[in-house]
Amino acid sequence: MAITLTHTAANRVETFLANRGKGLGLRLGVKTTGCSGMAYTLEFVDSLNEEDTIFESNGVKIIVDPKSLVYIDGTELDFTKEGLNEGFKFINPNVKDECGCGESFTV
Repeated sequence: MAITLTHTAANRVETFLANRGKGLGLRLGVKTTGCSGMAYTLEFVDSLNEEDTIFESNGVKIIVDPKSLVYIDGTELDFTKEGLNEGFKFINPNVKDECGCGESFTV
């Protein structure tokens, strides 16, 4: 499987990287937190770790560490705007349940 970005998400990441002036891509991961156990993390990547897996989608590199990959393999990242709210949306086929606020999930 792979990690993918929609065209809208890829454009948003490219804009962030251009404004930042540097970066190899976007690191997608998970951390233990929240009501349901795990939450997604996003950060810009300036250097790679030896164990990283790199995916490319719509011209953007997505970097994932091996511990996170088992929870997010097959995920598609989208960028949505709903009214005054905007942000990245994770479409993860591995999710079994999410908390009411949508900030954390279980696999």
